[in-house]
Amino acid sequence: MKKYRSEKSGQAILETYDRILSTWQCETKERDVETEYGTTHVIECGAEEAPALVLFHGVGDDSALMWIYNAPELGKHFHLYAIDTMGGPGKSVPNENYNKEFDDVRWIDGVLDALEIEKAFFAGVSMGGYLVQIYTLMRPERVLKTISISGTVPVGGKKNSMSAMMKIFLPEALFPTDKNVTKLLKKLSGENYAVFTENKEIMAHYKSLLKGFNNMAMGYHKLHAFTPEEVDRIRDKVTYLVGTEDPFEMIGGREVLEQNHMDAVFYEKAGHGLNHERAEKINRKMISILQGAAE
Repeated sequence: MKKYRSEKSGQAILETYDRILSTWQCETKERDVETEYGTTHVIECGAEEAPALVLFHGVGDDSALMWIYNAPELGKHFHLYAIDTMGGPGKSVPNENYNKEFDDVRWIDGVLDALEIEKAFFAGVSMGGYLVQIYTLMRPERVLKTISISGTVPVGGKKNSMSAMMKIFLPEALFPTDKNVTKLLKKLSGENYAVFTENKEIMAHYKSLLKGFNNMAMGYHKLHAFTPEEVDRIRDKVTYLVGTEDPFEMIGGREVLEQNHMDAVFYEKAGHGLNHERAEKINRKMISILQGAAE
């Protein structure tokens, strides 16, 4: 399945990806590692001898965009590995094994093995938050501590429905003019939406993603609804950071976290781009949580 709607749109996405990455205020190294599902692209940065922190982005975006405001500070305390999700619009390249038999856990196993990471901290945003939770459930021996940002515990229901997502993203995502891109980012964000709309490289990249990425390419990622017993198994290892104005949380995500007694921290007047909108606070919180787990 093609990731990009055309060769031209794919080129625009990759060009703006590189421009975004060039604005990170830290030194980065890009790597491609081979797995059974294709080539996985990794942005690596941070303190060489520090503990590994593996990062996953959401649907329809990529590592360069997701961690622009977090990598410089997190990298002072951890060695970061920001993973471009297989099937996403970033630089990972699926092969013929990326099909209906695709397994997220086996894919992440392969990435960690290729990077020679035995055990690590994990963090993810939105869909990336699901990935780090399923990996924590299935591979607890490889996970030190997990942070899920702008997500909830995946027990099914409204939060994960396609209709709910369509209500949030449409109609603006169908017609990604400059005006509609701004309108969509405001819809997704809280009061600090200017971190997106006043950054010209973010706006250019986000517009290219909306215009050129084929969202169906993420269709082979199968979401697993956790049972109560499985929720119990991850409860002590996962912390959730959530914006109160995140449209996904407002349709049931927060309620699910509270009903299942998960460790969650809520940030007022912040939306789905929480780690961008409240970057300084989120960076400090992530460092505190992860360093506390290591003690």
